[in-house]
Amino acid sequence: MSWSLQEVSKHNNTKSCWVIINKKVYDVTDFLQEHPGGSSIILKYAGRDATGAYEPIHPSDALEKNLSPSQHLGPVDNDAVDSLDKAEASKKKTKDELRVEEFMKKRPPLNRIINLADMEDVAKQVLSYRAWAYYCSASDDEISLQENARAFQRFFFRARVMRPVSKCDPSTKILGFETSLPIFVSGSALAKLGHPLGEVNITKGCAPSKIIQMVSSNASLSYAEIAAARSPSQTLFFQFYKHKNDAIALNRIREIEQLGYKAIFLTVDAVVPSNRERDVRSPWVLDDQETGIKVYNDGEGTADTDPGLGVAGALIVNDDRDMTWEKTIPWLRSVTKLPIVIKGIQCVEDAILAAEAKVDGILLSNHGGRQLEYSLPPLEVLYRLQIQQPHIFDKLEVYIDGSVRRGTDVVKAVCLGAKAVGLGRPFLYAQSAYGEVGVRKIISILEREIITTMRLMGVAKIDELTPDLVERVDWQPVARSAKL
Repeated sequence: MSWSLQEVSKHNNTKSCWVIINKKVYDVTDFLQEHPGGSSIILKYAGRDATGAYEPIHPSDALEKNLSPSQHLGPVDNDAVDSLDKAEASKKKTKDELRVEEFMKKRPPLNRIINLADMEDVAKQVLSYRAWAYYCSASDDEISLQENARAFQRFFFRARVMRPVSKCDPSTKILGFETSLPIFVSGSALAKLGHPLGEVNITKGCAPSKIIQMVSSNASLSYAEIAAARSPSQTLFFQFYKHKNDAIALNRIREIEQLGYKAIFLTVDAVVPSNRERDVRSPWVLDDQETGIKVYNDGEGTADTDPGLGVAGALIVNDDRDMTWEKTIPWLRSVTKLPIVIKGIQCVEDAILAAEAKVDGILLSNHGGRQLEYSLPPLEVLYRLQIQQPHIFDKLEVYIDGSVRRGTDVVKAVCLGAKAVGLGRPFLYAQSAYGEVGVRKIISILEREIITTMRLMGVAKIDELTPDLVERVDWQPVARSAKL
């Protein structure tokens, strides 16, 4: 049967909550308490159309995975379709939407994008404020985010000269899979916030260069849609946030195995939502911008009101908070034959435990500064690992991510023992600003920078990048962000 808007509007509370998404009606009453973002966001749209809020952050198969067939109530009737279409056509654009439209017309041509900072500058202008706040936010005062970048400034090259470099090959293998550069796409959620094609832009943009993409459990497109967009020889890894329910976690593993994902990166540094204040504040900023009012009638308000988790915090509220080396890794080994990498190692001691657990790799990461504030920069952890426990590099593959923005950053990490280096935000910015071609552009920029750096160091192959070619210094240069 079909439903009228009048009938749907009656179901607008916790006892009976219906929503309309893409002209179809869903009973989400029983799902209210399970929703990762909390019940309040659903109740905001109870009894009416929620499509605009739902689509940018949910994959196409989310309703099928989370609601039973009986909760799929059917389409709205013809009168409702007409009403919804008219409402959409007459909807007034917000000031932020108008700003984005204006800047999209002013984007510079891609040939004027000569480094990743240029791409980020464009993305900041063309992204919605909500998307920008989510992508760029980090924990607390964002110290870890800043220090991730500053860490690269403490390492300088000890270049060798008079060596043949006319032929320079930056290709390597990650877990046995070929890549043209020692980089990969580190898992990042909700790419569709920046562009309707989201993660697929990244998949297609990576294909020509054989750059490996790690797909997040919290991707805004379905794992199947992303897998379907890859080229026949393209490699996809999976960033696995383990659900607290082992059965649900296992279903996710079986799905990505069937879809042909080649490795599991178990994320261990995000067991609870962090305090990403820029993300939490974004709705208030938009409200103030839209109304132009910053005088609040309720004065001090309610002191104990929870400001919420923001977009980011809602994604991991159902994840397993009781993972251990003794329990989780053996469980994961027992249910899959895929290579296992631990994502989120932040000290030498845990790198040793990972090697003892016989995982296939570790990704040194503090989640791009988005989780524990004052966690060590991954490059510093890599350096400590190289100095204190160099034998670890013979037992498993080591990767890092976090504020990598230059080919020189990549080369420094590889010299210190990283098999490859992950980038997350730069790929989100590139696909948001220019779509698939933007992704290809930043890969070509990094390729040029990496090859140039290798040649100027007297290095012709990746395996020639060794620890003796870099030196840590105690002074720091002027920030590199100055532009002519």
